[in-house]
Amino acid sequence: MIPITIEKMEQCIELYINVFNSEPWNETWTYQAAKERLTDLIQTPKFLGFSLYENGDLIGFIAGNSKKTYTGLTFYLAELCINNQIQGKGYGSKLLSCLEDELKKINIQSLYLLTANEGLAEAFYKKNNYTINENRIVMNKNL
Repeated sequence: MIPITIEKMEQCIELYINVFNSEPWNETWTYQAAKERLTDLIQTPKFLGFSLYENGDLIGFIAGNSKKTYTGLTFYLAELCINNQIQGKGYGSKLLSCLEDELKKINIQSLYLLTANEGLAEAFYKKNNYTINENRIVMNKNL
């Protein structure tokens, strides 16, 4: 795993668009929108992110930022992205496990994330011992 830097952002943008504009997400990310999202993320205070390469090619990345709570630090996992062609082969779990190890080293006690319910992503996180927080709900309002 290699720390994500702004200099390596171009590869992350391309991978992000390829992954999330495909099945099962079928989103419609433009280059400019993906660039803004990932640039904003990397410039967020307390950002932490890592890239995973195989044979010199970017195959995935994981990123987010830590936040202070009344009990200490928690980490918000904003993005986990693995090349579509190799999903299901353990790379996402490897990135997640490495991130968790790094978070423990810097005294972060917990990690949270948002994902679609009852989909492949929820199954992936459950397989990696994440649970649904029964004390929280996601609320939104369209404007």
